[in-house]
Amino acid sequence: MRRIILPFLLLLSQVLSAQSLQNKIADAYLRFERDSQLQYGISSLTVLNAETGEVVFSKNESTGLAPASTLKTMTSITGYSFLKAGYRWETLLGYTGTLQGGVLKGDLIIKGSGDPSLGSSRYNETKPEILLARWLEAAKRAGINKIEGHILADDLLFGTQTLPDGWVWGDIGNYYGAGSTAMTWRENEIALNFVPGSRAGEAAALKSVEPQIPGLRIVNEITTGSAGTGDNVYAYSAPFSDIIYLRGTYGIDLKKPIKVSMPDPAIFLAHELRNKLNAGGISVSGVATTLRKTSLEKNAPKEMPKIIDQYQSPDISKIVYWLNQKSINLYAENLLKAAAIANGKTGSFDDATATLVSYWNKKLGIDKNAIAILDGSGLSPENRVTTLAMSRILLSAKGESWFPQFYESLPLYNNMKMKSGSIRNVLAYTGYQKSSSGTSLVFSFITNNYKGSSSAIKQKMFRVLDTLK
Repeated sequence: MRRIILPFLLLLSQVLSAQSLQNKIADAYLRFERDSQLQYGISSLTVLNAETGEVVFSKNESTGLAPASTLKTMTSITGYSFLKAGYRWETLLGYTGTLQGGVLKGDLIIKGSGDPSLGSSRYNETKPEILLARWLEAAKRAGINKIEGHILADDLLFGTQTLPDGWVWGDIGNYYGAGSTAMTWRENEIALNFVPGSRAGEAAALKSVEPQIPGLRIVNEITTGSAGTGDNVYAYSAPFSDIIYLRGTYGIDLKKPIKVSMPDPAIFLAHELRNKLNAGGISVSGVATTLRKTSLEKNAPKEMPKIIDQYQSPDISKIVYWLNQKSINLYAENLLKAAAIANGKTGSFDDATATLVSYWNKKLGIDKNAIAILDGSGLSPENRVTTLAMSRILLSAKGESWFPQFYESLPLYNNMKMKSGSIRNVLAYTGYQKSSSGTSLVFSFITNNYKGSSSAIKQKMFRVLDTLK
C-alpha cells in the first residue's frame, strides 16, 4: 500500500504546485491588465513548462504584437540552426590583373561576407588597426610594392538595400539604425564629440568626428539642453549619402560621444586601407571605391581576384553574445541574412525574414501568420509576433548542443535571464526562469500601446514576472 500512496502523493504535490503557480501568474496578470497604463493598450503573456512543453499560463497568446528587440532571440536561434556552432564569417583580400616586379597592374579587392564584427572594438582581433596592419602585411607577403589600380571594397553580397522597408526615418541615421551591409566596418558607426554652450538654447559645437570620413559633410543644428536632459541628438541621413543632418539637444552637463550611423562603410574601409598601404610603403595610384559603384559604372572587374588573405571572424557564439547583451541591430540583421544564404537564398531582407518564418513553420508547425516580420532585429514597428510562437521557439532551443552559448548571451534583468525589447510604446521580455518549486519555465511577455512612462510599465511587468520565480 505504501508503494502506491507515495507516488500518488508526489503526483498530487506536483499538480497542486502547478495549479498554485498558474493561479499566482493569473492573479498578477489580471491586476496588470486592469492597470490604467493599459487603458488603450494590449498585452500578451505565454508561459510554458520547459520540461514538458505544456502551457502553464497564456493570455492573448495568438495575438500578433510588435516584439521590439525580443525578436533578436528568434533571430539568434535561427542563426544557430542554419550556421551551426563554431561558424565564422570570412573576409577575403585579393587582386586582379598582373603582378610583375612588385608592381600590381590591377585592383586590390577586399571582399565582404557580411561579418558584422569587422573593425569592431569589442574583440581584440577585430579592431581596425589590427586588421589594417594584417592586410598591409598580406600585400607585402604577396610581393606587392606598388599598385597601379584601385582599392575596391566588395559590398555586393547582400545587394544594395541596406535598410528594411519597415524602419522609420527618425531611426536610420542613428547608431542603432546602422544599415546591414555585406562589407561592414567599425560596426557602421561614427562617434561625434560636442562642446555644449554656456547656457541652454545656445549652439552646441561639434568638436570632433571619429573617424574622419573623406567627402562626408555633417550639418550641425544641435543646441544645448538644460542640465539633466542628456542625449537628445538625432541624426538624419540615407544609405550611401554624403551628408548627415544633426538635430536636437545635447545636455549642458553631458560628457559623452554621440554615435550615428555611417552612410557608406564599405567606401570608408577602402579609404582606410588605401591610406594604410600608402603609409606602409605600398604606393597606390588609383582611388578608394566600392564594387557597388564600379558596377553601376559598368567598370566592375571581370575576373576573380587572386586571394592573398583569408580573415575569419570570431565564432558565432561571440557574435550572438554581444547581439543580445547590447541589442545590436546590425548584428541581428547580418546574422539572419547569413542564415538565408546558408539556406540557399540571397542576402536580401525578404529572403532573410522568409527563411526564419518558413523554417519554424516546417520545424514546429508554427503558422506563418504568427510571425509577420520585416527585419531580424525588431526595430521595425510593423513587426508582429505572437508570444506563443516566440515561447515555442525558445523552448525548442533548449534541446540543442549550442543552447548554453545562447543562454549565456541573454542579459540579466530583474534577476532573470531574458532579452528585453523596447520601441515607442512597446515593452517586451522573453527568456527562461526556474520557479521556486524547481519547474523550468520559458516565457514571452509583450505589451503594446501602453500610456505613461516606460519605467512605470517596466516595474509592473516585473511584478508579473516575479510570480515565475
